[in-house]
Amino acid sequence: MNNLIKTETKIESRRYIGSKAKLKSWIISLIEKECRGESFLDIFAGTGVISAEASSVFKKIIVNDFLYSNYVCYQAFFGLGKFNKNKLNLISEDFNKLNPKKIKENYFSRNFSNKYFSHETSKLIGHIREEIEKQKPILTDKEYYVLLASLLYSVDKVANTVGHYDAYIKKDIKNNNFNFRLIEPLNVNAEIHREDANLLARSLEVDVVYVDPPYNSRQYSRFYHLLETLTKWDKKKLHGVALKPLTENRSEYCTVKAPTAFADLIDNLKCKYIVTSYNNTYDAKSHSSINKIKLEQIKEILERKGTTNIHKKDHKFFNSGKTDFANHQEWLFITKVYG
Repeated sequence: MNNLIKTETKIESRRYIGSKAKLKSWIISLIEKECRGESFLDIFAGTGVISAEASSVFKKIIVNDFLYSNYVCYQAFFGLGKFNKNKLNLISEDFNKLNPKKIKENYFSRNFSNKYFSHETSKLIGHIREEIEKQKPILTDKEYYVLLASLLYSVDKVANTVGHYDAYIKKDIKNNNFNFRLIEPLNVNAEIHREDANLLARSLEVDVVYVDPPYNSRQYSRFYHLLETLTKWDKKKLHGVALKPLTENRSEYCTVKAPTAFADLIDNLKCKYIVTSYNNTYDAKSHSSINKIKLEQIKEILERKGTTNIHKKDHKFFNSGKTDFANHQEWLFITKVYG
């Protein structure tokens, strides 16, 4: 087994709408108390922090998310495969020695400079992404994913945003002091999927399923379009002020169809326990922040499936810039499926 890369960049070191990084201990402690089994499916895994925490409790971990950038991060943190620590450190050192003044313009700098990043930082990011692709033939799959995920996490540290890419902050950007920092792969052997959650539910049978769907109208594929573009590196034509590609991967959970989609998911899950996260954002000033499924609807749908306990915790939510909501609570529904 490889020695882990020694670095400060861990799986939770990322800004992400709906991240459960600050709630992971609370969530897993309740799961330990009320659920039994050996397999755990995180069907809307997001950053993957809950799967990482659950790995200390369950023998088998399955992670799923439809965003390609998240899939790459799962492969880097959880995926099988060999990697050479010294090799990655040397590549990282070379990246950090780059002089942006000597780097040519590239796809990333032409689109995103002086918007999401400074001009020099944009050139660095685009150049590094090209270099990772060029070096792919001499990298193992694991090494390739570690470098890509490291770039995504490093980019997040200097982005001129409030934590997502639906828009950038309208201000002059000073040099971002970009630093390429390697992520730290985890000693977790997870099964990794990139599928529609409602379709995946029909094909897997596990003990515990953790369900943390999108809550409001903010489409994750639009909020994290820049990371998707950087990861896929398909160099598509970008549109609008926010420089997004054409719309893809729209989730019904962000629309009026959310209750129907949630009911379909729950009805088709094959498991012993369902653990569902949601919150009480129904009176936010920003209309796009208001939850799409009522708590009463969640409770009704889950109780058709099994006996459900509800837990609540005060929690300061991720503020995307316009949302203002007092007395915010995270709700955790734990359902023991009827046998």
